[in-house]
Amino acid sequence: MGDELFDAVPAHLLKKTEEQRVIATDLARLSVLQAALERGYETAIWLDADFLIFKPAEFKLPDQGYAVGREVWVQHDKSRKLKVYKKVHNAFLMFRKENSFLDFYRETAERLLVQNSGPMPPQFIGPKLLTALHNVAVLPVMESAGMLSPLVIKDVLKGGGDALSRFVVNSDQPITAANLCSSCCRSGEVSSQEMEHLIERLLKEPGFILNARGL
Repeated sequence: MGDELFDAVPAHLLKKTEEQRVIATDLARLSVLQAALERGYETAIWLDADFLIFKPAEFKLPDQGYAVGREVWVQHDKSRKLKVYKKVHNAFLMFRKENSFLDFYRETAERLLVQNSGPMPPQFIGPKLLTALHNVAVLPVMESAGMLSPLVIKDVLKGGGDALSRFVVNSDQPITAANLCSSCCRSGEVSSQEMEHLIERLLKEPGFILNARGL
């Protein structure tokens, strides 16, 4: 799916986000999911291209009408101490037919984009909006659909470490899939070779993170 992904994004919003295609993508995925449900599918799921299901037998969809992914982000603060940010993400999204959230989420995202007149962070209508809504309304979360920060990736590659330990302690369930944040390769935080090794390890040793609570 290439440029046609943006076909359902209103022209004025596509123009407004032309310098922030990540934001346009966050809106476009909602259109794709809505279209799938309108075509008669009982369940529509969005997975980012860098979302890896490394334990498919354990990756079971929840029974709720919709669900978002879990983000446990571990990074250094200004004092170089590890800090954990627990949020939700949209690298995994699931919506069932006649769910109560998708239309509201898209309408809210579009309204915020129209009203905004200043700079927008890349996660403006994605994880930031979802996390804000989650903090108020407690959205259904698929806890096993995680996300790995660069520090956690480094620890997975070396077989353990403080960042991975904090990730595990702050995860409500062991993850069976994760967004690997390929953008960290473009930023230089993780090399492409390290990313390849990460994927290889997760596929060959899927139980590593599942059992990491024992570290």
